[in-house]
Amino acid sequence: MYALDWISRRRSRQTDSKKVSSTVWSLGFTSLFTDVSSEMVSSILPLYFIAQLGLTPVQFGFVDGLYQGVTALSRIASGFLADRWRRHKEMALLGYGLSALCKPAFLFTGRAWGAVAALIALDRTGKGIRTAPRDALISLYSDKENLGASFGVHRALDAVGAVIGPGAAFLILSHTRAAFDVVFVVSFCLAIIGLGILALFVNNRDQADPKRPAVIVSLKAAAHLLKDKPFFFLVMISGLLSLCTMSDSFIYLGMKQQLNMPAKFFPLLYLGTSLFYVFFSIPLGRLADQTSRFAVFVSGHVLLLGVYMAPFVLHGEWPPIFFFLALFGAYYAATDGVLMAQAADLMPVSLRASGLALLSTVINTANLLSSVIAGWLWNRGSAATSKVFMGSLVLAILVALIGRKVRTSHG
Repeated sequence: MYALDWISRRRSRQTDSKKVSSTVWSLGFTSLFTDVSSEMVSSILPLYFIAQLGLTPVQFGFVDGLYQGVTALSRIASGFLADRWRRHKEMALLGYGLSALCKPAFLFTGRAWGAVAALIALDRTGKGIRTAPRDALISLYSDKENLGASFGVHRALDAVGAVIGPGAAFLILSHTRAAFDVVFVVSFCLAIIGLGILALFVNNRDQADPKRPAVIVSLKAAAHLLKDKPFFFLVMISGLLSLCTMSDSFIYLGMKQQLNMPAKFFPLLYLGTSLFYVFFSIPLGRLADQTSRFAVFVSGHVLLLGVYMAPFVLHGEWPPIFFFLALFGAYYAATDGVLMAQAADLMPVSLRASGLALLSTVINTANLLSSVIAGWLWNRGSAATSKVFMGSLVLAILVALIGRKVRTSHG
């Protein structure tokens, strides 16, 4: 009887650990609608900048880097304030709302690329404000053993939005004359729906951690997180790998060049990647929970090396594109949510948003630099650019693996 009772209780705990909170699902649907909105715009921006506004590759590299890296200060500030005030939901609302308001503003910029860049900076500021508080809420509503699965569910729903967004942009570009204007208006409407879900179905949660002493939230305490060796190692390795990661926009532009792809099909590259991201996100999140989150994270970057082979394989041949998009989607599924899950497990509950903001800031600053470098290299061709990033990423992966081994051997 005792054995049967033990088995029953163990199965009950395993079942409970696999459950994902309704709040995580609500945050996922918020991200779904927001990502439909964002990806409708971001999937047309390379064409909008280069074909319509006439930017050079270097100018586009700067603006794309701005799109990736301008969130740095807003992430840190919002993460700290969300922890300090225990208002993760309200801070996330502010970020989502700011990004939503930027969408219709694109209608009034005309061909002034400086104004477009400023709007992008404001939109990314909104993303920076919302990301850390939102991820903190996901971690607070999840068990430690279930963090990877919870982030996997959220990222899968987020990726569904990233599938729908480029598809919607493709349909609009194919069937309307004032295509870009329609994209911006529809994008705004969808962003408002996501904002409503967050406002109505998500609440704050102040959760004590019995395994860690209480920490008074302050700038000093937030900065002190970097003195924790496991967290500092994770931040540094994540930043290094991000620096050696080419921007999505340049990867897709390279694919477009090699395939001689008509402009209206360009958003479908984003759609394909996101579709595979949806497929792999939850399984890889659960795999990371059951094995090693760091190993899955680094393995994702090994998959990215395969994506960098695209310019050397495609040459007008369409069938291989599906393989590369699958690799790209699997890379995102193995890195994005898995990294946040591992980081959340390394810090006290009271500083979750601050710690995740520090990590994201390092990553986005590295993305800014990598985009500028890619723009500078682009004049030498997509193949040459891929070679440089491929070589640097191989070195970064080796540093990550050796550093992990050394850190583990020294306790």
